[in-house]
Amino acid sequence: MDRRRRRRRQAKINISESEEVSSIEWEFINMSEQEEDLIYRMYRLVGERWDLIAGRIPGRKAEEIERFWIMKHREGLC
Repeated sequence: MDRRRRRRRQAKINISESEEVSSIEWEFINMSEQEEDLIYRMYRLVGERWDLIAGRIPGRKAEEIERFWIMKHREGLC
């Protein structure tokens, strides 16, 4: 019986974590021309490894780089 309860509890935790959605609208992130160029070049080299790309751009977080990439390329996704 304890095993079943643990499994159910773990399943509920996993479901709630995966449903986490931000209610804040994404604002466009302004990047300098040099930052954009570096992002494009790094993306061709390492793909979607945003943490590696952000490590090359001082003051930028991986989440910002990924959001910038998605917003810049969303026309092709829709």
